[in-house]
Amino acid sequence: MSTDLANATLFRFATAGSVDDGKSTLVGRLLHDSKAILADTLDAVTRTSAERGFGGTSGPQAIDLALLTDGLRAEREQGITIDVAYRYFATDRRSFILADCPGHVQYTKNTVTGASTADAVVMLIDARKGVLEQTRRHLSVLRLLRVPHVVVAVNKIDLADFAEDGFRAIEADVAGIAAELGLVDVMVIPVSALAGDNVVERSTRTSWYIGPTLLEVLETLPTTDELERGVEPFRFPVQLAIRPQGALAPDLADDGADFRDYRAYAGQLASGTVRVGDSVTVLPSGAQTVVVGIDFAGKQLDSAVAPQSVALRLADDIDIARGDLIAAAGTVREPTQDVYAELCWLSPKPLRVGAKVLVKHGTRTVQALVREVTGRLDLDTFRETEASGLGLNDIGSAQLRVASALPLEPYAQHRRTGAFLVIDPQDGNTLAAGLIKEHPGDTEDERYVI
Repeated sequence: MSTDLANATLFRFATAGSVDDGKSTLVGRLLHDSKAILADTLDAVTRTSAERGFGGTSGPQAIDLALLTDGLRAEREQGITIDVAYRYFATDRRSFILADCPGHVQYTKNTVTGASTADAVVMLIDARKGVLEQTRRHLSVLRLLRVPHVVVAVNKIDLADFAEDGFRAIEADVAGIAAELGLVDVMVIPVSALAGDNVVERSTRTSWYIGPTLLEVLETLPTTDELERGVEPFRFPVQLAIRPQGALAPDLADDGADFRDYRAYAGQLASGTVRVGDSVTVLPSGAQTVVVGIDFAGKQLDSAVAPQSVALRLADDIDIARGDLIAAAGTVREPTQDVYAELCWLSPKPLRVGAKVLVKHGTRTVQALVREVTGRLDLDTFRETEASGLGLNDIGSAQLRVASALPLEPYAQHRRTGAFLVIDPQDGNTLAAGLIKEHPGDTEDERYVI
């Protein structure tokens, strides 16, 4: 191996596309050709494929590669992906977490789930069908989620006779949609998931294509953390206040210090870097203090970088609890109760003005009221039209009022701290994924009281 896997970066990517575009087969091809399938798993899939009369030759074309990811019985019976299937594999250059997302329109919410934490999304398009409404919907979701990289795989190029003209037409359509949506990093690759062309190995049947294979792209794209490092300021949602109540903290006692008064705040860095001696602000209280210690797995660190999970010790005894945010001093806005956001509505229960919901922002959950629905995205024109509510899979804008002020930041500037969930207070189900928009200004309306 050319690279020590222990030092290889971890890259998260997801697949998206319409039904029968071949997402699961593409994932299976990646796993098979990168030799990331255990022998017993391959044997089981081979037997199942033979029982169904799949293939008839030796090699990967003799097995149904989609069976490597479509693990639910309902998925195998219907021949479609229903749940998000996560797979882990590695090459000599990088380790991967892959989320194979459903293509059916009713499972768009699962695509949002898979893409929300992705460094890149591989968007599949059938070379025979071209851009469909679901393609436009998924690209809109990716724009909404501001996924750093979008790779469009024009699949089944073998069934389109490896024709360059058809590929170039799809490439032009994708470029036009990307320009309308403001997607700036979109790459288009002709592939055959079933035959393996340009997935892991370069194809000799697409001599007109001189770009990289899909795996080459995935191995070289920068991760989100690499892109944001040194750009986004330090943000640390508090998950737990650690207070041993007078006892020694055993993991730290070996350092020779007296930790009988130990108090720390545990969580995961959402963005940025923190160092001992840094000035920080605690929100929503606005209290100012200094970081005096960073603890990780029984050791004291000089600094920590997102997405590390650590415990921070502060110079002052401040009332800090789960749900508070510790941030770099001088980089935060005043907490607000007015939430202006884009929503990807994920529930069959429609959104209505006046509905009472829960908003989960970071590690904090508060009550909220829907004050206004200001528009719905038209997938044909990519413009917002008037709307009084939102239905399943709609993307639109809304204003909410939360019961307690939150340290909200625009998603365009802070991908992690600018996102939130809308939750049904009755059954705890997720209703929508929300992304904070720029605050147009405070408005007061005494008709709305939570």
